[in-house]
Amino acid sequence: MLKTIRYQKRDRIAFVTLDRPEAKNAIDLEMHDELCRIWRDFRDDDAVDVAILSGTGDSFCAGADLRTWVPANYVDATPSRVREIVDLGFGGITRGLHRIHKPIIASINGWALAAGLELALACDLRVASERAMLGSFEARRGFHHGDGGIVRLVNTCGVGVAMQLVLTAEPVDAQRALQCNLVTKVVPHDRLDEETELLARQILRNSQRAVRSAKETILEVIGKGLDDQLRTEAWNSYTCLDRDEARTLLEKFYQKEDAGRAGGSLAKR
Repeated sequence: MLKTIRYQKRDRIAFVTLDRPEAKNAIDLEMHDELCRIWRDFRDDDAVDVAILSGTGDSFCAGADLRTWVPANYVDATPSRVREIVDLGFGGITRGLHRIHKPIIASINGWALAAGLELALACDLRVASERAMLGSFEARRGFHHGDGGIVRLVNTCGVGVAMQLVLTAEPVDAQRALQCNLVTKVVPHDRLDEETELLARQILRNSQRAVRSAKETILEVIGKGLDDQLRTEAWNSYTCLDRDEARTLLEKFYQKEDAGRAGGSLAKR
């Protein structure tokens, strides 16, 4: 395993930490390959149900390592290399492995820029430190997002926000990101890990069959007409059901023993 990425599993959570702080956790070719391997392992390991992606130092991820990534994948790329990158995107989950049905949470401690922003957007939920800064800097380098950044900005934040971030190439702070729906919540910097793990535990208290089917349904209905969306949601709702599990969970509800009942906070448990 590379020294620049840490991968740990604890209490049904997979922790993926970019650990190259001297380069603002910019991802080089070796890190990209390792991330693809890690996401496949997470996808296939029944012992983990949620992943948390984070970075060390003052950055979540500053994007691709321009000294190695751009020459190999853009300027000097062979046709076969272009096909490979188109298939797997950046870090695996922006494209290619984006259909993993287990939830992935981004824990954004600082800068999330360019392809680092794309990596954060490829996660299902984003918790941001009050110090976080998010931005699309590609236009400053002569190109624009190609690994889902524009698509996910439009789908998540709308056309106006996407235009602002992509065309100006100016970053936004955590509070502006929250207003734009770019992040799920903003927390004090020293509580980022705690708040992110709380969000993971809130997911873990639920039926994982239901959680995974819900994520799959959300991804499937994007861009479809209303009738197709409604049909997909209804069909997936019925087909994800495990009758024995549902009976057990309903009984816990009837007996007032279900976790987080009536909005109860897991933080008190």
